[in-house]
Amino acid sequence: MLITYNSEKKLFHLHTSDTTYVIGIYDEGYLLGLYYGARVTDDDFSAFCCRLPNASFSPADPVIGEHGFSPDTAPIEYGCNGAGDFRISAFSVRGAAGDNVTDLRYRAHRIYAGKQSIPGIPSTYVSDDSEAQTLEIDAEDAVTGVQATLVYTVFADSPVMTKRVIVRNPTENTLYLERVFSACNDFPTMDFDLVTLYGRHAVERTMEKRPLAHGLQGVESKRGVSSHAQNPFAALMRHGATEDAGDVYGFNLVYSGNFSALAECDFNGSTRFIMGINPNDFEWTLGSGEAFYAPEVVCVYTDKGLGEMSRIFHRFYNRHLIRGKFKTEKRPLLINSWEAAYFDFDTDKLLAFADVAKELGIEMLVMDDGWFGKRNDDRSSLGDWIVNEEKLPGGLRPLVDGVHARGLKFGIWYEPEMISPDSDLFRAHPDWHVHVDGRAPKVGRHQYVLDVSRADVRDYIYSMIASVLQNNDIDYVKWDFNRNISDAGSALLPPERKKEFFHRFILGTYDLMGRLVEAFPDVLFEGCSGGGGRFDPAMLCLTPQIWTSDNTDPIERLTIQFGTSLCYPASAMGAHVSACDRTGYKTKGDVAMWGTFGYELDPRKLSEEDREIVRRQVAAYHKYYDLIRTGDLYRLISPFENRFRAAWQMVAADRSSTLFTLVTMRKEENGMCFVRLKGLDPDRMYACAEDGKTYSGAYLMRAGLNVSEVIRRDGESLTLYFSAE
Repeated sequence: MLITYNSEKKLFHLHTSDTTYVIGIYDEGYLLGLYYGARVTDDDFSAFCCRLPNASFSPADPVIGEHGFSPDTAPIEYGCNGAGDFRISAFSVRGAAGDNVTDLRYRAHRIYAGKQSIPGIPSTYVSDDSEAQTLEIDAEDAVTGVQATLVYTVFADSPVMTKRVIVRNPTENTLYLERVFSACNDFPTMDFDLVTLYGRHAVERTMEKRPLAHGLQGVESKRGVSSHAQNPFAALMRHGATEDAGDVYGFNLVYSGNFSALAECDFNGSTRFIMGINPNDFEWTLGSGEAFYAPEVVCVYTDKGLGEMSRIFHRFYNRHLIRGKFKTEKRPLLINSWEAAYFDFDTDKLLAFADVAKELGIEMLVMDDGWFGKRNDDRSSLGDWIVNEEKLPGGLRPLVDGVHARGLKFGIWYEPEMISPDSDLFRAHPDWHVHVDGRAPKVGRHQYVLDVSRADVRDYIYSMIASVLQNNDIDYVKWDFNRNISDAGSALLPPERKKEFFHRFILGTYDLMGRLVEAFPDVLFEGCSGGGGRFDPAMLCLTPQIWTSDNTDPIERLTIQFGTSLCYPASAMGAHVSACDRTGYKTKGDVAMWGTFGYELDPRKLSEEDREIVRRQVAAYHKYYDLIRTGDLYRLISPFENRFRAAWQMVAADRSSTLFTLVTMRKEENGMCFVRLKGLDPDRMYACAEDGKTYSGAYLMRAGLNVSEVIRRDGESLTLYFSAE
């Protein structure tokens, strides 16, 4: 059994292959989080229940007694507001009396096989009930009557647990949710570094590590999306932990809207970590009989360092998050028109791209922004999803048929959640954009955000997109989102529900995108948000790959892809070769090969020498496709720690082959450089395709490879493929 309940000791044990999570029911129904870490089977955790109960005038429960227990210091499993627990709250409800004191106590529980989906919100899944077990714990506040069901799922094939919360109102009164975080974890020490991913447009997901300090720290987004600025990922690394060893707890929120990931260290030196919907600009009116479903958090623990945490996330997301036809079916190698033509294209130019692309072995042509309305720059026509026949005479059909006739697939760009002030749609429906009455709305990138919290707006956009996809044999859709949300408001929400907007907006996005994905299962959808501004697990439930960044410079891409890889698999990372002249095409291809791979350039302008490099890259893409998509990633040299070079390695799950890549960011004049590989079988022999030599796994991992010549040249790269004999 993955989940057991000891009724005598009132303990829940949640086991994966390598981890254990223990919850206890303490006196008077308090739920305590007693242990999370490497697998144990012991059933005495009494020493974990209480911590210095009278420190700093902490209040005591009057029934339990002043000297034995305080909610301010106990490891409360789901910390609530105002009832004696002064640490950061995961949950707060304002009741009929107007106060927001909340005190959840245990009422009942259920254990069952499998995992249920979350209504309206993407989540991880199982293909068969035998793959997971779920525990639901019902807790209730005796005064307001609000009920919270804490939902935990553990997986048979992964050291992974998911957490989420369902809030119900069984009373006749209206309740108001002020905070409803999805996960709350208490740790008995603060001996951790907090690892997060910050950035901006074109510099996404830069790894940052800082030691926890007393007080509150963390990251969040209030931009309406998960954002370029911060990612809904955080890890707690035990002091001294490394890439290859030590305790690491990883948390990733399956949500695309405003989020918070916060850690608070108290006077006891203990740590509370919470993750979920950002309570800023959030409130939810919960009427009698209604329920609210919070998104889930994916929780990973390992004692084998940051690298193993990443590999656990990667395997788990490839098995239990990404779905649909392209979870397993090979994805086409594409060329995108954006950096080749921007808005300046027509049917003849795109077909000319297709002619050269076909000759090079590329499999799909994607027509990016500019094909609709009067879209000749970024100042108009978003929302007018009607073909511009001045560019594309006769509509899409001649172009699509022409591309297909050349043996290529065809893809198209959309930005469904946006509307231009200069558009027929805006002139017909000026109340359809996100705005607050009486305020002049801010404009970003010459556009407004379309109010997809409204069903009528979603229905209209769905019909426009579905008509194009149904009538033109489209193989791929790039789904973009090029600004954040300001002036957050909807014309249809009454004043008392205005703070529901941000969550309703993202639910609307999931509904619109989900309907299209379901209606067109053979179309490959790729997410995008000005590059990587909405790179989160919820998007991966709907789009199996996401454009990692608009920055295609291969040297800049190293930190972006290293940071992204902390929790997101290579199969999800859109990575292309562009015409950027900072390095040669070999290095561009070696860096892009880490991800889904493709091109962003005018193929007609390639020299014959560069065309031959592209042909070799296309062959390598097919040769290494399965290894990169399903293999284990080992980060060998991090650009966050080494300013001269970066190196990584993909290893087949059965350790039968590996692909090693090294890139020199800037030359190092002096010194030798040896790189030790990882993840191989020390007792097997591995043949190197490039030098014809054979090495033992032990030699490659302990003696290493001499890469001294490569590191002395700026922008150079080296790839070596080894296969077991």
